[in-house]
Amino acid sequence: MSMTRHDQSAILSQAVEHADTVYLAGIVAKDLNKDVKGQTKEVLDEIDRLLAQCGSSKSKVLQCHIWVTDIRNRTPMNEVWTEWVDKKNLPARACVEAKLADPKALVEIMVIAGK
Repeated sequence: MSMTRHDQSAILSQAVEHADTVYLAGIVAKDLNKDVKGQTKEVLDEIDRLLAQCGSSKSKVLQCHIWVTDIRNRTPMNEVWTEWVDKKNLPARACVEAKLADPKALVEIMVIAGK
């Protein structure tokens, strides 16, 4: 089976296509001066870009892992998520509180999608 890696850095690929599945790395915002809603919007825009690059879209997201640095940020993050997600094709999802690599990062999202 073929495998294609996108947007590689020294330590990871932002997206990997394998067969009919797309695996995204955990995505964080680049502008960490934004609040959780702003960071979530930026992350979801990047997920849209990566999925499109792989021939997929949010309507094909199968599973989503979300990490927030403070579980109280779940509600404002969900406000942005609810506007973004394809309501007819909701993925399986988990949202947990976790310490992220950069202390300014408030949310990180990783998805697996079909093609």
